[in-house]
Amino acid sequence: MRWLFLLLLVLNVFYAVWHQQEVPRQPVEIQALSMYKGSQQDIRLLSERKPAAAIAITDCLYLGGYPQRSALSPLQPRLVALGVQAQAQVMNGDQGAVHWLKITPQTRHLLGESTVAELSREFNDLKHQIMPCEGIATDE
Repeated sequence: MRWLFLLLLVLNVFYAVWHQQEVPRQPVEIQALSMYKGSQQDIRLLSERKPAAAIAITDCLYLGGYPQRSALSPLQPRLVALGVQAQAQVMNGDQGAVHWLKITPQTRHLLGESTVAELSREFNDLKHQIMPCEGIATDE
């Protein structure tokens, strides 16, 4: 047992001397991120995005979200009275077919947030979403 203790003691001393002979590492300086970052490499939060007026023209406003098409009937004349062009569309959702009115990008500016909020109060369960006017897949 004494020999084992002496062996461990000698190994410990050898390790301490060997460890002291290593060259201490110098800290590496890291350049500031602003040196690498260009104007287009900026990270932005969704809340910092451009206002609604700068949203791409390929995005349409959709009003509705009803399971029956008949629920859209009172909404269409109201939109026509505002001068807004709308088309009825059916999309498949989680619970089946969902009926929406697609507002074209040319007349979307006529519906402000206050007008959409007023329509939501007037028509029960009216939802609004901004989605691409066309599908993601193209003919090419």
